[in-house]
Amino acid sequence: MPTDSQYILESISQGCVVLSDGEFVIDRLVKYFGNGRIRWHVEFHGHRIELTTGQLKRQPAFRRKMLEEAGVLPPQLAGASYRRWVIDLRRNAVELPWRDRPVDTGFSIDRLFRHGDGRWKVEYQGKVIKFTTTKLRRQVSFRKRMLAKAKVLPPQLDPAAYRKWIDWLIQNSAEAAPQADDALRTEKSWLDDLPELAGWQNEAPVRGTR
Repeated sequence: MPTDSQYILESISQGCVVLSDGEFVIDRLVKYFGNGRIRWHVEFHGHRIELTTGQLKRQPAFRRKMLEEAGVLPPQLAGASYRRWVIDLRRNAVELPWRDRPVDTGFSIDRLFRHGDGRWKVEYQGKVIKFTTTKLRRQVSFRKRMLAKAKVLPPQLDPAAYRKWIDWLIQNSAEAAPQADDALRTEKSWLDDLPELAGWQNEAPVRGTR
């Protein structure tokens, strides 16, 4: 693995943009909190770069991440100057909960698997999210479930464009390999998941009072 310095030097030789102090101004820093984790998004000239707190605090990690994702190399600041800059950034960050994370404009799933009985599995960055045919075809349900399970909010498409995208996904889906528990799974056991998929709460029936 190359060091940060080697990586940066190699990238410069390949033609990345090196910024001076006066040129480097980020658009905003957004802080996301929830599930016991904090993430930061640096918004810079149409790019959104996600950082952990450690990556934001450490100048070499920050510069490398900016270079990898935005193709620009921020200026090297003195250690104390960089710390002051980051503290000021964090003090003025916009705070949002996970549910309000911005849309992932580069969203694409890895694969869609068909189970043959109205069940589907979407593979996304190592996560597997289960869907029924209805939930998959309904954009609102699809976006809510992806946000809840994979912590990503797919972009909202025009209804016709979403239908076209889903039809294309379905046409190019792969048959899921049979699993040992598939033989034991009944239709009722799958339907048991539906209240959770729809965001319903399991409530005990209210008994009448006398």
